[in-house]
Amino acid sequence: MKKNKTERSTRVTRRRFLGTTAATLATVTIVPRHVLGGVGHTPPSEKLNIAGIGVGGKGAGDIGAVSSENIVALCDVDEKQAGKTFEEYPQAKKYKDFRRMLEKEEKNIDAVVVATPDHVHAVASMMAIKMGKHVYTEKPLTHTIYEARMLTKAAREHKVATQMGNQGRSGEGIRLICEWIWDGAIGQVREVHAWTNRPIWPQGMDRPEETEPVPATLDWDLWLGPAPQRPYNSAYLPFKWRGWWDFGTGALGDMACHIIDAPVLALKLGYPTSVRAISTPVNSETAPTASIVEYEFGARGKMPPVKVTWYDGELRPPNPEELEPGRRMGSKNGGVLFVGDKGKLVCGCYGKSPRLIPESKMQAYQRPPRTIERVEEHHKDWVNACKGGKPACSNFDYAGPLTEVVLLGNLALRAGKRLEWDGENMRVTNVPEANEYLHRQYRQGWSL
Repeated sequence: MKKNKTERSTRVTRRRFLGTTAATLATVTIVPRHVLGGVGHTPPSEKLNIAGIGVGGKGAGDIGAVSSENIVALCDVDEKQAGKTFEEYPQAKKYKDFRRMLEKEEKNIDAVVVATPDHVHAVASMMAIKMGKHVYTEKPLTHTIYEARMLTKAAREHKVATQMGNQGRSGEGIRLICEWIWDGAIGQVREVHAWTNRPIWPQGMDRPEETEPVPATLDWDLWLGPAPQRPYNSAYLPFKWRGWWDFGTGALGDMACHIIDAPVLALKLGYPTSVRAISTPVNSETAPTASIVEYEFGARGKMPPVKVTWYDGELRPPNPEELEPGRRMGSKNGGVLFVGDKGKLVCGCYGKSPRLIPESKMQAYQRPPRTIERVEEHHKDWVNACKGGKPACSNFDYAGPLTEVVLLGNLALRAGKRLEWDGENMRVTNVPEANEYLHRQYRQGWSL
């Protein structure tokens, strides 16, 4: 782990202190672990130097979650959006262009947190990875399937610690779901239903024709990044970018990495064999206002084939007969229903609060012992991995394939046909033209 100049000079002062007088003690900033609180306390000499890329909105929360480390540099294309974060870390150097930040601060940075809009995730994360920096990237990991495959490969090759921001992967709920399903609590699972209340932003519309003045605090060209050039319009910012194909990945991309995480892990799902989608009208600019996406997965070892159905835009599966009248299935933001041949299991968004239904069956169930290691907190899991601990639970070897599954649903939406998928070779085999959505050409000056 790299040390900044302050830490190096402090250690020199400490060595001099050992050979001089106790009066020098007041100048020493690095002290033994036991003086600072014993096991579990990280002294300054062991802290990571972390940089943030995209630090307004969700990025502000991510930086806050790792603020026990040294926040040494912050980058955001919008001074207004990032203003509060900039103020909170006055010692951090400020940038608008992450490329310039990474180049200038390369020697001072150990790890990077990426929380930009989806279309910049891959280019920012890849640059950091190639520099040997540990990376935490918000969900979905990437904007395209190709980017997810390349980012996963690069992280493995450069041996950096990674984590995607699907926080439920570190939760208790997803671990209970796995342990119960693997215990046979509901028998063999051949059917799964997953849903969300998204989109909660505009979708299903065409590009605005008018051009608006760019806010003085925003660098619009840098915000566009690798996306095609277009005039600024407030229809895109803030937050509303999620519905636009050039920038976001719709309701599916926003929430499925949280919600289908549980079935992917518990049912050991790999690549689907096929996917098809039905939806409200799809255009070339934005995702539809509502959709249903059906994924087919083949048998995995002793686990039978399974069909996973996704719902968004106020669509959801009917309540099963086992669910008591008046009881809500899932949570406000969505949930999952696992249908086994011996029963049913439901959970909320992020895999939270799993229960067998009806509740009488939950009460009668003799829970198996815990077999999956628990995680204290999602960001801390990554920080520990950066410091040489075990790989984080949603590292890119896991998060990359999960993101590919999610984004394949968008291919089906845009193609308007059932797609047969060769996951190993990353190709749609029956509708060749659908492969154009696997990736796109970047604007000049941007690359993986």
